[in-house]
Amino acid sequence: MLIGDVARRSGVSARMLRHYESLGLVRPTGRTGSGYREYSGEDIRRIFHIESLRSLGLSLRDVGRALDDPGFAPAELVDDLIRRTRDRIAAETELLTRLRRIGAAEPAGWEDVLQTVALLQALGSKNEGARQRAALSAVEDVPVPVEALVEAVLSESDPNVAGALRWALARSGGDGPALLAEGLVSPAAEVRKRAVQSIAEFPNDEATALLRDALTNPDIVVRGYAALALGARGVADAVPTLLDMIVEERDDAGAADALSALASDPALADRIATGLVDSLARPTTGSAARRRLTQALADIPGTTASRALEALSHDEDRVVALTATCILQLRSARE
Repeated sequence: MLIGDVARRSGVSARMLRHYESLGLVRPTGRTGSGYREYSGEDIRRIFHIESLRSLGLSLRDVGRALDDPGFAPAELVDDLIRRTRDRIAAETELLTRLRRIGAAEPAGWEDVLQTVALLQALGSKNEGARQRAALSAVEDVPVPVEALVEAVLSESDPNVAGALRWALARSGGDGPALLAEGLVSPAAEVRKRAVQSIAEFPNDEATALLRDALTNPDIVVRGYAALALGARGVADAVPTLLDMIVEERDDAGAADALSALASDPALADRIATGLVDSLARPTTGSAARRRLTQALADIPGTTASRALEALSHDEDRVVALTATCILQLRSARE
C-alpha cells in the first residue's frame, strides 16, 4: 500500500508518516519499482499502535521505547502520565474559573479586564495586607464576582482579612448566601465556621432561612453562630440553642445577650424565662451552669422571671441564692 493510501485509511498525514520514518518509528517494508514507499499490513498495524499510544499522551520517544524495548515497563510511565494529566486539568480548571469570573464582572473594556485580573490575583496573595486591600477594593473600586469573594472568605485564616471579605461580600449582593451554604457542609470545621459567620452578615430573608436551617447542623459551632445571629434578628427559633449555650458555657455571655434582646418582645419574655427555669431544674444541670442561668434571668422582663428569681433567692446553692437576691434588688430599684 502506497503512502497516500495509508494516509487516507489511517488518518495520519503523509508528512507525519515521513516524520515517523525519520525517527525510526515505522519503516516501509519496501519500495515500488518507481521508488515509492510501500507499506505492508504489519506496517499499518504499527502505525495504529503508534497513534494509540500517542493518544495517551506519550511522547514519540516513549512510543518508540514502548514498541521496541522488550524490557520497557509501562506502569511507571503511566503513573507519570496520570500525574501530568491531573496537573494540566487543574491548571485548565483554574484558568476556566478565572475566565468565568472575569466574564461575570461584565467588563466594558480591556482596562476593566486588567483591573479584575489584578484584583483576583491580590485576593490570592500570600500577603495579608494585599488581600485586605483587595477585599475593600472589591466594593469601592472594581466589582468582583461574588463567587470569587465566597471562595476567598471560606479560605481566609487571618481574622482582619476575613472581616473585610465578609463586609465586601455582604455588600456585593447577588447569590452570596446560596454559595456560602455549600460551606456549611464542608468536611473542614474552619470552613463551616467561616460560612456561617459570612451568612450572618447578610440581612436578607434568604440568609435568615439558611441560619434557621443551620440550627440543626451537626456542627455545634455552626449552631451557636446561627443562634446568635438569629437572636439579633428577633427569631424565636434560636431560643433552645441559646439556652443550651448558657448551660454548656459556649459563649454564654453572648447567648444571654441574645436572649435579652429577644425578650424585649413581651410575647417571648415569658417563654424565655420558662426555658431558663426549666434548664435550672434539670438534674443534669451542674452548679456552675445554674449560676449562669440565674444571671441570665437578670435581663428577662416579666412576672415569670421575677417569680423564678424570688424562688431562687432561697436556693440551696448559696451563690445562686445571693445572685438571685441581688438581681431582685436591682429590679426593684428600677421599678
